[in-house]
Amino acid sequence: MQALRLARHRTPLRPASRTFAAAASSAHAPAASGSSSSPVVPLSNVEAMWERLSPEEQLTIHQQLEEIQKKDWKTLSVDEKKAAYYVAFGPHGPRAPVDPPGTLPKTIMSVTALIGVSSILYYAIRANAPAPPKTLTKEYQEAMNERALEQKMDPIHGIGREGYSGPGFVQNK
Repeated sequence: MQALRLARHRTPLRPASRTFAAAASSAHAPAASGSSSSPVVPLSNVEAMWERLSPEEQLTIHQQLEEIQKKDWKTLSVDEKKAAYYVAFGPHGPRAPVDPPGTLPKTIMSVTALIGVSSILYYAIRANAPAPPKTLTKEYQEAMNERALEQKMDPIHGIGREGYSGPGFVQNK
């Protein structure tokens, strides 16, 4: 509704003598005022024909509904209430769905395919990778612990301290 307000050009308000309730109830009647000869668009099925209407006709309906909504809501017909609600909050303009129907299965299949391709690529790289360096073996790390004890490395807080019971340099179990 904001976009329609911004899009329309500023024109003086229509005369108060024009009654939109009569125009809305007689769906195909011509406009009552002689100064503006815009046709009255029926409000009975706005939801179905909103996308096919030209911007001028949409603006006309919007202006009709603005005038109709100034009256008591208890006197409005059900069609007028539905049309007002649809124009204000319907799935058109900024509220139009971003994704067309049927994109969820495509998205799920695409994500599944990408995960599959990345898993295959990961295992192919792992299969062709060289062996891990010898410094990552458990035997080498235990030898590093013995060498650190011989050299009394880090005698205050580390492996060279009296009564040390930590793993030292061994990271593999």
